[in-house]
Amino acid sequence: MEIQVRQAQIKDGSKVAPLIVDAIGEIANRITGEETPEAVIEGLIELFEREDNRNSYLNTYVAECNGEVAGVMVVYGGDQAVSLDAQLEKWLAAKNASVQTIEVEANPDEFYIDTVCVDPQFRGQGIGTILLKYAETLCKEQGYPKLSLSVELQKKRARHLYEKIGYVYSGPWMIIGEEFDHMVKVVQ
Repeated sequence: MEIQVRQAQIKDGSKVAPLIVDAIGEIANRITGEETPEAVIEGLIELFEREDNRNSYLNTYVAECNGEVAGVMVVYGGDQAVSLDAQLEKWLAAKNASVQTIEVEANPDEFYIDTVCVDPQFRGQGIGTILLKYAETLCKEQGYPKLSLSVELQKKRARHLYEKIGYVYSGPWMIIGEEFDHMVKVVQ
């Protein structure tokens, strides 16, 4: 089994959106301003196809296995968060969504892993670790000294994986009204 990580393409939207929902759960409803599962997916695809927000295909990488999208990762520089989220907030305001303010999720000197998820049929094969290692490469290429992510408090297995590969807890972080553990890895 050969895994390749590549920049996402617009055509990947229908495969990427459900994985983002799987990773972030109800937060997907809030960042799309939608309630029904179908509308949430449609909203994520719309954001994915645009170039001006955190969920854009430009910030997304996919792990491919035998031509299938096996996993997804959304990343961006913490110093880009305010401008990326301003576009998302404008989009939400135009939809009159209940959540119209998006909190910054990373410090300006961090390259931030917003979302990482492996398709259930490909889990347990090291794809998540491959994506996280790829994020380190991107972090170095883009000149950030640190890589960061936020993990939900109840996701103990995920936190254990992050600690195992060198992430350390840096403090609590609020994201759309929910508390997360912010974790950082110094990349050299």
